[in-house]
Amino acid sequence: MESTARIRAARWADKNPVAALIADALHPTPLAAWLIPDPPRRRQVLTDVVAIWVEHAMFFGDIHLTDDLTAVTVGFHRYRPIPPPAQYRIRLTDAAAGHASRFDLLDSLLTLKQPTEPHYHLAFLAVQPHAQKTGLGTALLAHHRSRLDRIDLPSWTTTLPGGEPLLARHGYTPRPSITLPDGPTLHPMGRNAHHGNDGIPINPPRPGDNRWQDLHA
Repeated sequence: MESTARIRAARWADKNPVAALIADALHPTPLAAWLIPDPPRRRQVLTDVVAIWVEHAMFFGDIHLTDDLTAVTVGFHRYRPIPPPAQYRIRLTDAAAGHASRFDLLDSLLTLKQPTEPHYHLAFLAVQPHAQKTGLGTALLAHHRSRLDRIDLPSWTTTLPGGEPLLARHGYTPRPSITLPDGPTLHPMGRNAHHGNDGIPINPPRPGDNRWQDLHA
């Protein structure tokens, strides 16, 4: 059954519900188990760490969600260097509850793959488990694609196994995969700019600052 989605930009009051939505979507995945091997704490740690990045996207990116809060995209505008979240090290240590080293390792591996040219970074595409396979992910990616085409900017993302076909239908192509030590394989994907507009932000290349926030469920 396909859902008809009404999509809107997130408001500040949506910050905590968005973090909880993403945590719910990630919770059953092998990546979540790798990041937080402690099952009783897994959902709360995911929620608390994701909340750091959701807040950061409010300042340095954008968040779009369905009106019923069942699906969301979170992205960062990497037209130029952006800082890490405020007090990131302290906040991550507190939020990760003893699992910060796994987030740090994921961060370092993703950063090696991130583009150096200006791009849009699709950090999260998440749909609540009960609403998956109803067309919400497709609707959000179509909305995302239309915004990218207006600004003629390339995009980069990483997906869990199984997410590649959906992204491919919206113009993303595979990049070299990342296999986590004793963990799952992640699949970076990129989408080229659709030139036809002179409004592309031009900035010099810069080192990647991906952190770990780059997963879809």
